[in-house]
Amino acid sequence: MNNLNIDWNNLGFNYIKTDYRYISIWENGEWDNGKLVTDNTLSIEEGAPALHYGQQCFEGLKAYRTKDGSIQLFRPNKNAERMNQSCDRLLMPHIPVEKFIDACVQVIKANEKFVPPYGTGATLYLRPFLIGVGDNIGLKPASKFIFSVFCIPVGPYFKGGMKPVNFLVSDYDRAAPNGTGAAKVGGNYAGSLIAQKKAKANGFADAIFLDPATHTKIEEVGSANFFGITKDNKFITPLSPSILPSITKYSLLEIAKDYFNMEVSEEDVFINDLDRFSEAGACGTAAVITPIGGIQMGEKLHVFYSETEVGPITKKLYDTLIGIQFGDVKAPEGWIYKV
Repeated sequence: MNNLNIDWNNLGFNYIKTDYRYISIWENGEWDNGKLVTDNTLSIEEGAPALHYGQQCFEGLKAYRTKDGSIQLFRPNKNAERMNQSCDRLLMPHIPVEKFIDACVQVIKANEKFVPPYGTGATLYLRPFLIGVGDNIGLKPASKFIFSVFCIPVGPYFKGGMKPVNFLVSDYDRAAPNGTGAAKVGGNYAGSLIAQKKAKANGFADAIFLDPATHTKIEEVGSANFFGITKDNKFITPLSPSILPSITKYSLLEIAKDYFNMEVSEEDVFINDLDRFSEAGACGTAAVITPIGGIQMGEKLHVFYSETEVGPITKKLYDTLIGIQFGDVKAPEGWIYKV
């Protein structure tokens, strides 16, 4: 393992070329068997709809090394299902759930030496993606698609422990009403870069996006989902057709309810009603949970639990979810997939 010259304890979230990636082609109405390849470059037609019309989507999930040295995936079936929801929105062929998971497992096994050791907090990040290709220029669905999965070892999001960060409410919209907000497509992310840049230039971690129709409700925090813990101990997260359905968020909803007997709810979270929350956070695959210290709206910074310390319930939820992912806490039925 050490001949890789990787400092497992100091990995960031940067591209590292691993040995193998999986690739499969859809053409004439069906998928081929797929194969592992060593080349990390793709050759596609200049008229590919992915390049001109954004017909593409992607996923992100992680493989975890457990204490006994084995490797496991966390709810990969949910990533497969979500990818197919994105495919429906952009008129792309479904990837069968079994094919999606098999592709991930093949990539993990072929790159096993890149799975970081247990105890470092680092993981193997998997990036499945689907792009529309083929000779084309008119605005219509692609005639051919490439599905690929590659992997990179990544460090824990927080070096030296979780710290709350502040966010700035953006004037920009992340997605349109009835648009692609609930699909994991590249355009949502490209469109959010300007808001992120503005937030960071003003000393904030990222932007907070409000609902595109009324600009009164919190939708997403950067590229993550929002949650708040109310003063009477409820776990609340926004409900909206333009929010990406985060697998981390739905896992936290279940953990809050089943492990800690909390009341949970998906509902509107109004930006002018933040006083009801004693703690808040953003959740997603990369960071798991990012505690929110405060939210800046216009001239006012609303601080939740603390700008320097993580709230006790947020910490408890984080520790439990991480524990499940690394195999140290008993998982609900069907959440863990052994590689």
